Amino acid sequence: MPSVPADVPAIRSALLGWYDVHARTLVWRAPPGSRGRPDPYRVWLSEVMLQQTTTPHATPYFLKFTERWPTVSDLAAAEDADVMAAWAGLGYYARARNLLACARAVAGGHGGVFPDTEAGLLALPGVGAYTAAAVAGIAFGEAANVVDGNVERVMARLFAVETPVPTARPELRALAGSLVRDERPGDWAQALMDLGATVCRPKSPLCGDCPLTTWCAGYAGGQPERYPLKLKKAERPRRSGVAWVLRDEQGRVALVRRPDKGLLGGMLGLPTSDWSAAPDTIPPVDADWREAGFVEHVFTHFSLTLDVRTGEGTGDFVWTPVEQALGALPTVFRKALERGLGAFSG
Repeated sequence: MPSVPADVPAIRSALLGWYDVHARTLVWRAPPGSRGRPDPYRVWLSEVMLQQTTTPHATPYFLKFTERWPTVSDLAAAEDADVMAAWAGLGYYARARNLLACARAVAGGHGGVFPDTEAGLLALPGVGAYTAAAVAGIAFGEAANVVDGNVERVMARLFAVETPVPTARPELRALAGSLVRDERPGDWAQALMDLGATVCRPKSPLCGDCPLTTWCAGYAGGQPERYPLKLKKAERPRRSGVAWVLRDEQGRVALVRRPDKGLLGGMLGLPTSDWSAAPDTIPPVDADWREAGFVEHVFTHFSLTLDVRTGEGTGDFVWTPVEQALGALPTVFRKALERGLGAFSG
């Protein structure tokens, strides 16, 4: 593993000084150097939402959640369906189920108060190593090692790590940990994340604006963008399926509640075939089904092509007004519904 420079205090001083001036203003964040601790609920909620989601996309969801459920106990008391509907569009829906499980554990087992240590947070359902460290460091001032993708990239470039990710992750985590100190742990964690998000970007890093170029081995070697090295990704499998857009005489849309376990578990969706190389195309009810075209969607582990078909009829479904359906459906089903509605109007 690359050696840690002796002047860690100088590195920390440079980055924290930069953060004091250039910290992003985020709705869930306390300003740099704040004396009061941020609300652990808001820190935890934001960190869960930001997993696999960009800050601009997560922000309106965070505001909506905290307005509707201002405390963790409020969230714990919410109906599953309401939370899943409010989450629609954020993706990675297992996060919403984990969110509820954790909120209910905090409300029921901890009196509505989050544990104030990394170990205590890690014991909560649905809380992984990153989230536990982030909440412990930012909300409770524990000297936790908070490592996300931005921090991994900063470490890979700062130390010119030649091991490709994901193999390098333990090494990158250890390097990040070597820079953690008791002083301003929350600001330190957020400073590293901000540096990676705004300056040490995946492409075209703004090295001229970086406070760490003096110590950066990637910059000294003239190829900072080369890091982190990555193994070649396997090609994403492709699946297909059929989505059925069924309307009744009142113009409502037929929706179904998906099983709790599995992809998009617990969410409302359109009636659909299985998603596979050779899906079953038997419709959910008899109707005069018409072709409406195709939509494409990319999940983490596969790409999906949905053949959208429209019809009018009745049946045992969750009949939902169109505008309400558009607001409650996950993105893949919203795309299919919009395609189907276009066929109806055409």
